[in-house]
Amino acid sequence: MASLNVYSVLVVLFLTCGAAMATKENEQIIKENNCETKMGLPCVLKAFTNIFETGSISNKCCAEVVVLGKVCHSALVKTALENPLFKDLVPATIIAKSIQTWNNYLALIYSPSPCS
Repeated sequence: MASLNVYSVLVVLFLTCGAAMATKENEQIIKENNCETKMGLPCVLKAFTNIFETGSISNKCCAEVVVLGKVCHSALVKTALENPLFKDLVPATIIAKSIQTWNNYLALIYSPSPCS
């Protein structure tokens, strides 16, 4: 799996260059919903690590993901999968994990325990 540094580079490139590799549909969703500006970089890194590898995420970052919205969450994950860095990953597996993670965030954001 890629290290946190690879995720950092991916996220920084994504945030600074836009969704150049995104499909038109995902690019349009990201642009229309201002997805790139709704989360802080530290939480973006934690969320991506949580989905693409393993890790935990704080309640604060969990809440940022939920505020981001499911549409943005899905579009950003699908866009990341288009990056050559992730060519060895099975998209269906990551998308399934992304959906499961989203559902966990929703369930856990209202509980006293930290998101994971």
